[in-house]
Amino acid sequence: MSLFPAKMYCSRKAILVIVLAAVLLFPSINISAQEPDSAITFKGVADSVYVSKHSPKKAAIFALVLPGLGQAYNHKYWKIPIVYAGFGTIYYFLKFNTGNYHDFRDAYSYVLAGSTGDVPNDLVYTYNLNQLKEGREYYRRNLEISYIAAGGWYILQALDAVVDAHFFDYDVNEDISLHLAPWAPPAIAGIKCAGGFSLSLRF
Repeated sequence: MSLFPAKMYCSRKAILVIVLAAVLLFPSINISAQEPDSAITFKGVADSVYVSKHSPKKAAIFALVLPGLGQAYNHKYWKIPIVYAGFGTIYYFLKFNTGNYHDFRDAYSYVLAGSTGDVPNDLVYTYNLNQLKEGREYYRRNLEISYIAAGGWYILQALDAVVDAHFFDYDVNEDISLHLAPWAPPAIAGIKCAGGFSLSLRF
């Protein structure tokens, strides 16, 4: 008397019928034999030794030497106008705050000294001593912020080049396919168990 139910056994004819039925029902599905262990191991090794040819280090050096050059190295040419537009905006505020700071500083020094000598600008007639001092401090603070913004933008464009360089060789495979392959478990104590199918989605 058998120790296992009859349904635990599989016959070659049953597997053949299932395979033929799968071919007829799913003609567009790629049915392939299961790869041997050696092939799978070799493929894993090949993937692990893949070396990127695009250097993030070079992108960082180029971006630090000349802003926008790192973006050109990454072939992100559309970012170069954005980089220089940012520097242009910061330059405008640097120039604006520098000019106003010098004007308020000179006017404040002139009034503080007793209004002696040549009049530096018309601010001495418009504001009193306290207002001139407040204006000087205000534009000096804005000038410092403008310098910080310039340094931050310089570092940001370099970081952007490094990040783009890291993802430059990232392969986005558009081949999305469904694979159906026959599968059978190893025999246990000389008893062959029921087989089945392995379904995998590759994207």
